[in-house]
Amino acid sequence: MVARLPELRPETYAVVAPHARLAHRPGHLWEQAILPARATRAGARIIFSPANVAPVAWPRNVVVLHDAVVLSHPEWFSPAYRTWNGTLLRRLARSAERVIVPSQFSAGELSDLAGVPGGRIDVVPGGVDERFRPDADPGPARRALGLDQPYVLTVGGMGLRKNLRALSPLAPELRARGIELVAAGVRRTHHAHSDDLEGVRGLGYVPEDLLPSLYAGARAFVLPSLHEGFGLTCVEAMRSGVPVASSDRGALPEACGGAALLFDPDDPEATSRAVLRAVDDDEERARLRAAGLSRAAELTWDRAARTVDGILMRAA
Repeated sequence: MVARLPELRPETYAVVAPHARLAHRPGHLWEQAILPARATRAGARIIFSPANVAPVAWPRNVVVLHDAVVLSHPEWFSPAYRTWNGTLLRRLARSAERVIVPSQFSAGELSDLAGVPGGRIDVVPGGVDERFRPDADPGPARRALGLDQPYVLTVGGMGLRKNLRALSPLAPELRARGIELVAAGVRRTHHAHSDDLEGVRGLGYVPEDLLPSLYAGARAFVLPSLHEGFGLTCVEAMRSGVPVASSDRGALPEACGGAALLFDPDDPEATSRAVLRAVDDDEERARLRAAGLSRAAELTWDRAARTVDGILMRAA
């Protein structure tokens, strides 16, 4: 959005961002105190905030709320995080000029849990970056991350919501086939997480420039999440030509659009069965690859930007 909205209307959009040093908590202070002052000086009519929070003192916000998981599952977060973000989310959801969400699932959650009238919610599915493609060279990721054998990939954090422990029973089945189970992502201090990840090799944080290579080299992709507001990593895998097995929770069936094998993430046998089908069944792999590429082609950032631009112009 930062790149594409100004391209659509150079005279209309001004991008304002904090200094890189103002990450995490200092960034929240900047957003609540400095950003409104900057917007006032610039004569802005609307502040568009694309990542779950916005300045509450500003009278005309358009905010993207990716999900309401802090309200539906507060047990997955630290007390300080769920108090701050839960309070902020409810206030913004009720006061914002428009609330943009990536899925009908998130729209329903926000309406039910935060009291947002459905008439103020716009559903705009996320896009997938053009960097992800089937012909991306898997070599850089293999060399940088020590991936010297075939692998099944999952991408996300290590929090309980991502449910990586559901993959542990799958690991011996993959190991017997000479396939490693790897997870890209970090442990966040404000997320409750499980240490019981036997058989899953954690890669830690993977730099953005290595992700297309990492996806392209995977035999299959799996996301066993218990809750997602969209499911972008599934779509990134699809655009990379990788067969996808996905949990059937949250917005994941909506995001995958029939192009993934869905499973119950609370059922270890169903989880393993779906992933092994994506690994072993050549006919199914070909079907998933074709369906995934078709689904990912529908979800472009250009489409999303044009839709958001229309929402912002009407709000302004």
